[in-house]
Amino acid sequence: MIKVSIIEDNKHLSEGWKTVINLEDDMEIQHVFLRCEDALGIANVLEETNVLLLDIELPGMSGIKGVKKLLSDYPNLLVIMITVHEDVDHIYSALRNGAVGYLNKTTKPTDLLDAIRVAVNGGSPMSPNIARRVVQRFQSEKKDFDLDEKEIQILQSLASGSSYKMVAKQLYLSIDGVRYHIRKIYQKMDAKNRADAINKAYKNNLLDNQ
Repeated sequence: MIKVSIIEDNKHLSEGWKTVINLEDDMEIQHVFLRCEDALGIANVLEETNVLLLDIELPGMSGIKGVKKLLSDYPNLLVIMITVHEDVDHIYSALRNGAVGYLNKTTKPTDLLDAIRVAVNGGSPMSPNIARRVVQRFQSEKKDFDLDEKEIQILQSLASGSSYKMVAKQLYLSIDGVRYHIRKIYQKMDAKNRADAINKAYKNNLLDNQ
């Protein structure tokens, strides 16, 4: 049995979730609170809760601050944020503080039930429009480090295991020329060594996987 608790100050909404969840054979509502402080003020109250549905915009302590506090007391708790906020800063803050999922309040009851099961099974449920925003932010944060074509070619050769001598031959450079370009690459990427530069390049999709 999946035990679910709710922190939501909109009583109409929380009652709706409570009704839908209690109709399921594999889950039940344990507690419903209006504020994070209400849950935090009772020792061990969420000890048996598996999934917490947590609103962000709450009176008193916000859900973003609340999730961090709650998880410090209940580290095994799976927190799904349910909110009207879809801006990426809110999403990232909630996820950084330990939430495993992020749903819009317009989420259909069937999708909410699916999200609870996904969280219990190790997934990170997100409303599609929210997931799209996260992907767009992630893509926009990728760096090209202002590397030019020659520098990327050198990195690609190094990543494939080529020595400086082999890189020089492949790209028609002198050994000193290769060393010069590599120093520039390290400076641009703030890389400590070859492995660090290659790792950063792969993380930012600058190199082809071979």
